[in-house]
Amino acid sequence: MRFSFDKAACQNTRRALRKEWLLTNGLGDYASSSILCCNTRKYHGLLVANTRHGRHVLLSALEESVSGEGKEFFLSTRGHPGVLHPAGHQYLEQFQFGAWPEFTYRIGDVRIIREMLLQEGSSRLVLRYSVRSESALPPLTLILKPLLAYRSFHALTRANPALRARTQGVEGGFSIAPYDGLPALFMQAGGKHAFYPSPDWFYNVEYLQEIERGFPGEEDLFQPGRLEIPITGEGSVCVAVGTAPCGERPEDVWRAESGRRRADANAGGGLIGNLGRTGRQFCITTPSGRSAVLAGYHWFDAWSRDALISLPGLTFLNNNSEFGLNVLRQTAGALRNGLAPNYFVEDGDNAYNSVDAALWYAFAVQCFLKENPGALGLVREQFWPALKAIVRGYRQGPGMDIFVDDLGLLHAGNAHTQLTWMDANVNGRPVTPRHGCPVEINALWYNTLAFVDYLASSFREPEWEGTGALRGMRAAFFEHFWVARESGYLGDVWRDGMLDQAIRPNQIFAVSLPYPILEEIHRPCVVECVRNRLLTPFGLRTLSPDDPAYRGVYEGSPDARDAAYHQGTVWPWLLGHYGDALLRTVWDVDAAVAALLDTLTPLFSEHLADAGLGGISEIFDASPPYRPNGCINQAWSVAECARLLRALKKAAPRVYDDWEKRIARLLANPPSGDTAGVCRAALALERE
Repeated sequence: MRFSFDKAACQNTRRALRKEWLLTNGLGDYASSSILCCNTRKYHGLLVANTRHGRHVLLSALEESVSGEGKEFFLSTRGHPGVLHPAGHQYLEQFQFGAWPEFTYRIGDVRIIREMLLQEGSSRLVLRYSVRSESALPPLTLILKPLLAYRSFHALTRANPALRARTQGVEGGFSIAPYDGLPALFMQAGGKHAFYPSPDWFYNVEYLQEIERGFPGEEDLFQPGRLEIPITGEGSVCVAVGTAPCGERPEDVWRAESGRRRADANAGGGLIGNLGRTGRQFCITTPSGRSAVLAGYHWFDAWSRDALISLPGLTFLNNNSEFGLNVLRQTAGALRNGLAPNYFVEDGDNAYNSVDAALWYAFAVQCFLKENPGALGLVREQFWPALKAIVRGYRQGPGMDIFVDDLGLLHAGNAHTQLTWMDANVNGRPVTPRHGCPVEINALWYNTLAFVDYLASSFREPEWEGTGALRGMRAAFFEHFWVARESGYLGDVWRDGMLDQAIRPNQIFAVSLPYPILEEIHRPCVVECVRNRLLTPFGLRTLSPDDPAYRGVYEGSPDARDAAYHQGTVWPWLLGHYGDALLRTVWDVDAAVAALLDTLTPLFSEHLADAGLGGISEIFDASPPYRPNGCINQAWSVAECARLLRALKKAAPRVYDDWEKRIARLLANPPSGDTAGVCRAALALERE
């Protein structure tokens, strides 16, 4: 997918500063900024490196200018209190984003094109500057001033005497090692150049979106000097910035990497192919060599629950099964008392405060086996011991008030813990208390037991079969969770003899999972309830709008946002399981698929050109116009939407193909007044 913003879109700074691009390299490094190349988050940067100590913004930005005939014109811009300075964005004629970002500036008859990409498998940014002119071109000099942050991407920095300002000359440029414990930075030009050390601090650089989110949003950036590159006539120059010397000419690195990325981007595949390529951005090899799934860009790390939910859509359905199997193997090796870690850290000190991560492990194995039915032997050898350990651990009680009660239902937590995916806290108190027996946890527990029962039968291990117990659990589940009001639905949490009857999306898992705990006769009622109360064009609400606790907008201070996080806020990742439940319960599949795709059209015709270009945000406001928020690109949003589209295409191929052609037309020709405005996008449909 290729996005193109014209001059009018680029000059509308209010909107342009909220549209963001992202590049990754498979190592957890990234480059990201707004379409003006003006950083609006502390997480933005041109080289954010994933080190053993976490991700660090090394190269925050470049101050770029072109000088000639006694004049200097700036291309770059930064936020400072009350002003954008310098005002290079005023020359921005077009921004395009396909395989990499491309910025076209026009100064008189001269066009200067800045492109950048990350080298796959290497912590290196490569920039290419091209000059075009409609008339005779005077001698020009490209001036680059690197602005260094050298701090954790969660932090901010200020001018300080501890920074080592000294630079070393290297072939093509210079290197600098500002602090112990962090890698040095090497900046090298491919042709003629001159580097002039001129250490200085740029003060009070402001990040608009951090301030809006209620966080500190100003810092100082260090400039070690300036790199000057002469330009004579039309042509291109390349510059490499990395954590190790560039052993090749930057032009050769650019040629090889751009060719690889262009071929990948041109592979077609329509929306599913686009989401598949986006999904690979989350699959990384950590500095210790571990396969990991980053939960979201920019600020999330490797969360086990998110990874296991995302794994089918990111890997097993996306021609990346070996990576997914590696994650499953590593998770199996990290089990403790049957629990999977809530998140992984490089030093191995993992946290185990999640009741459902291990249950999602079982679901991920199920999805792998569904796509690879001949792999039963592999499952027995590599994953069957882990599945038995999970069941054994939960039955014995792994701690944190997680235990199986006398009816077979799974209890989790207490009034002070948040062990499910709805885990927001404000002032140390859960916003959505879900201790007791949560509905989706018991749906997942039943699904895990039924899967283990199936495998035990296949592997002839009768001591692990439990069909009779499953029947009793199913009856107890219905007795405790069914609400007979209206057409009927499932309540959210059974606790202390009472049922929380709030209408939440968690009930959908009782229908969607491979082994549904809810009897067939009642499943359509749950789907109908979710469709009528919770379905929006961008995902499922986390609470019905008629509930007194409903919050329609996610905004304000961190506490205010956390208070709305699961109290109505829309989550796209839930669409995958909504689609599974829908297809399991409808009679007229074509009509149901057409209706769902029609509802979700804005998610794919508008949102892909908004927030994080080509990606899907973490959350949306619960009330129209459903403003995107949270991370600009979330692993389970992308993975589950891709899995949904695959399922809908398989169920109703003609309906899906007609709808996708409509999406392609909408992206290429957005309606007047549409939020996409003057952005056009090209979507390569499935190849014949």
